[in-house]
Amino acid sequence: MRIAFAADHAGAELKSELLARLAPLGHELIDLGGDGSNPEDDYPDFARALGLAILEGRAERGILVCGSGVGASIAASKIPGIRAGLCHDSYSAGQGVEHDDMNVLALGARVIGIETAVSCAGNFLAARFSGATRHVRRIGKIRAIEEETARLEALSSANPNH
Repeated sequence: MRIAFAADHAGAELKSELLARLAPLGHELIDLGGDGSNPEDDYPDFARALGLAILEGRAERGILVCGSGVGASIAASKIPGIRAGLCHDSYSAGQGVEHDDMNVLALGARVIGIETAVSCAGNFLAARFSGATRHVRRIGKIRAIEEETARLEALSSANPNH
């Protein structure tokens, strides 16, 4: 599997450690940046780069790291088709894929230790979407929300009085 990694200044060290620890699993690991050297490396920029890598087919899934993981998950989830989940336990990291077709794992470098982060990432990468009827139905509803929001945004931008 092709997995994209990205991190802001606060998540760079954990991202680098994850890359090193996950390399033996045999996946193709794509580092989209964030080395920690620039305190102005902001999570929305890296969330966008990672989300686009998935949408463009350069990666199948992504792991995104910032200080808490909250900002990264919010930013990534703004991209239609990206389903980012903030997970600090291995159960949620796997279940998010199995039930919710999560394609981006967000982690908080200031919240989670390396062993737990590796466990979360391992479960995220090993999990597969179940395809169960109820899960497919729910993903369809998420896509409908994305489509409705896009229509509302288009209407709003077309009408400058809003």
